[in-house]
Amino acid sequence: MQAAQSNLPLAFDAVTLMSGHVCAIQTLRLEIRRGAPVMVIGPNGAGKSSLLRLAMGLATPTAGRITWSGRTAGTPDRRAIVFQRPTMLRRSAAANLDYVLATAGHPRAGRRDRTEALLQRVGLSGLGDRPARRLSGGEQQRLAIARALAREPELLLLDEPTASLDPASTRAIETIIADAASAGVTVLMATHDLGQARRLAGRILFLAAGRLVEDAPAGRFFNAPATPQARAFLAGDLVL
Repeated sequence: MQAAQSNLPLAFDAVTLMSGHVCAIQTLRLEIRRGAPVMVIGPNGAGKSSLLRLAMGLATPTAGRITWSGRTAGTPDRRAIVFQRPTMLRRSAAANLDYVLATAGHPRAGRRDRTEALLQRVGLSGLGDRPARRLSGGEQQRLAIARALAREPELLLLDEPTASLDPASTRAIETIIADAASAGVTVLMATHDLGQARRLAGRILFLAAGRLVEDAPAGRFFNAPATPQARAFLAGDLVL
């Protein structure tokens, strides 16, 4: 089997995305390379989800271009996305994973062991036979991340994966994300939780009104934000 091509660096070259009459992303210039987790923050409607959809190839720029390791096209073999409200297949947790492994071309003989390893990795050991749609919200999100990791991505895109979850579920998912990053997966994640961004981020992208207002190492962003908009956002003031 031919090795999948790299998807990194991910580069946005003057990318604009229109959604109807609304400019969701405005003239974005950005590069994501291998490294520590990158957290995308900003007020509601800032363009966080749009950025992730563009990064995955689920949306096409209205202007500008996106490249993955210098290519403008190709299958997303080495990137995966998890949404805030993932859809579970009408089958067991283990069968959800087996389906992803099968579509990714894993040989049948090794899929059971790989499924068990993935369930263990996300703290769902012993729940493989349970219908996925009967899992709790936090368990379903962990299963969704396991499905993404089953593709062995080098770039993992996460769209507010802990929104509406309780603190214990949030902590469990943050541990999974940190472990994936430690294993070499580059994480690009949107979050509305500033505490979470502080805990996980190596780099912060701050968006407002579809524009990249600030791009900085996490420590510098939180301790000495460079822009008035970022300072206002961190202070809890309204940012438009």
